[in-house]
Amino acid sequence: MSGSAKGGKSRRILWAAIGFAVLALVAGVAIPRLTRPLPAHAAAQPSVPVVATIAGQRDVPIYYDALGTVMAFNTVAIRAQVTGQIVSVDFRQGQDVKQGDVLAKIDPAPFQAALDQAVAKKAQDEAQLIDAQKDLQRFKTLVLRNAETQQNVDAQQAKVDQFKAMIDADQAAIEAARTQLGFTTIAAPIGGVVGFRQIDIGNIIHPTDANPLTVLTQIKPSYAVFTLPQTDLGPVREAMLRGPVEVLAFDQDDAKQLAQGELLLIDNQIDQSTSTIHLKAQFPNADERLWPGEFVHIHTLVTTRKNAVTVPTVAVQRGPDGYYVWVIKPDDTVEQRAVQAQIVDESTTVIRQGLSAGERVVADGQSRLDVGTHVVIRPAPASPQHADQG
Repeated sequence: MSGSAKGGKSRRILWAAIGFAVLALVAGVAIPRLTRPLPAHAAAQPSVPVVATIAGQRDVPIYYDALGTVMAFNTVAIRAQVTGQIVSVDFRQGQDVKQGDVLAKIDPAPFQAALDQAVAKKAQDEAQLIDAQKDLQRFKTLVLRNAETQQNVDAQQAKVDQFKAMIDADQAAIEAARTQLGFTTIAAPIGGVVGFRQIDIGNIIHPTDANPLTVLTQIKPSYAVFTLPQTDLGPVREAMLRGPVEVLAFDQDDAKQLAQGELLLIDNQIDQSTSTIHLKAQFPNADERLWPGEFVHIHTLVTTRKNAVTVPTVAVQRGPDGYYVWVIKPDDTVEQRAVQAQIVDESTTVIRQGLSAGERVVADGQSRLDVGTHVVIRPAPASPQHADQG
């Protein structure tokens, strides 16, 4: 082998040794760095701030909600029963009247004259009856003396009976005339609120007029008619079998309670076009807060869940497999727990299964959570009302 070949081989060996030495040096520096423990603040995951709430336990009323319409208990179109001129209107539009209060009067003069005529006719017939009865008595006496025939006696008896019948007819005519005279005073048939006056003093009013004098509406008590889905029929019927069913009426915003009443009836047929049932509730409406034609939100109390576990509705989340909540464990880490929930309203949800009273759940801040996340409890934000007071 030549000297140049031996020199090249030696240089390769030298460079390889140098490379191994460099690798060993780098490894000696890097490996301790990789295996060195991280600082405590770098190893720990950051805590997530959340608002927590404690699952409570109480009796929870279960209501079925619907939109309904208020109806008057009675509505009467006030019309004249006789034709005549209106001489007075004795009500104010919008006035609250009682049964029997005078609303208007029609000129009574023609009807009083008809009554007087009927009374006079009866007096005339009564005088003729007396005369006929005296003649009958004389005929009977003469028959006993054979001075009169029985035929004349019978004819006179028929005349007496005829006058008696005429007097009965006169009495009927008097009653009819008195009734007609009574119709000249238009009184309220029920208590209620008077509407607009549609005929003024001095006009001739007829029973067949298209427009009534006014419309009288009884609003104490009042009805509310509403609908529920067909699937709610069973629970509502069961509630009615247990006793009176409480019904609450709220305003259009469903924020303010207007009245409390009870369910009166369920319609005897299901509306097949909408698969709904019609119901009617009755309210005393003593304070007149319900008005006919008004739209209201109706809450029908179907049942009350005793000692139910409850959480705020905002604490309940919906996933692909159903409802779940984030439960805060004693070490302030969270777990995702499936629950069987019934949302009662915007503020309350009943937990049927999966959660016990007294457990802590997350009410706000769920979007940043994962299983095992450490949380720190922060105070709930003040409501606008409290903020204003502060």
